[in-house]
Amino acid sequence: MELLKALVLGALQGLTEFLPISSSGHLVIGSQLMKFQDQGVVFDVFVHQGTLLAVVLVFRRELLEMIKAPFSWLRGNREAGVLQFLMMDIYIVIATLPAVVVGLFFKDSVEKLFDNILIVYSMLAVTGLLMIITRYLPQRDRPLNWSRSLLVGCAQACAILPGLSRSGSTIFAGMLLGVDREKIARFSFLMSIPAIVGAAVLQFGDLVSNPPTAGGLVNIFAGAAMSAVSGYFAIKLLLDIIRKNRLQWFGYYCLVLAAAGFGYTFFIAG
Repeated sequence: MELLKALVLGALQGLTEFLPISSSGHLVIGSQLMKFQDQGVVFDVFVHQGTLLAVVLVFRRELLEMIKAPFSWLRGNREAGVLQFLMMDIYIVIATLPAVVVGLFFKDSVEKLFDNILIVYSMLAVTGLLMIITRYLPQRDRPLNWSRSLLVGCAQACAILPGLSRSGSTIFAGMLLGVDREKIARFSFLMSIPAIVGAAVLQFGDLVSNPPTAGGLVNIFAGAAMSAVSGYFAIKLLLDIIRKNRLQWFGYYCLVLAAAGFGYTFFIAG
């Protein structure tokens, strides 16, 4: 039974990490519904690394060029393609800075919010409204620059709140700033790499002090594998939906889920 729960939560993590419906919010809700709140920091870290693998697989060509770009530039290669990938490296570093500040200085405060299910439902409602608004934002093609990257990074930092979608917030911010919706979506996915790695680094101390049991390793690796598979298909699906400008579908879903959660909390559980 615990293996089944791990598979479900792994799939949930992979889908919701990239679809703009909040992975943190769904994991809190899913864990409570399945009474699996005690999966522990090890499980959380590994399922997030599963989603990291999904990003790497989908964007492997871009990532390879981004890794090569600084070295090519230092060797004197000034081709436009090299500059493009080098600037992408720089913009991702800039966009990651706000999340680093929040993670380092507000980690304990943010973690306490995960115990309040009403905050999760409230932020899901905010996510829903943001996604519905995207339908009415005009399609423009402003380039990414350092200031727009920083503002998108601030949106990512705000999404540390449980229930506020990281991908939804960053895509919304980019579209609001006039960046092409498909371009900002790809940037959002690439931004997730340092965010996921950084979260794992912050949890490393807890990981060492609470090592997994031998029996729990099967559940952990099963959950991580499921998050990688579901995350891969979630990225492909979202890119297709963004091309069709249908992000509002996710907004309606988040509003319905938030309303159902509030209704259950106040009128049934209460």
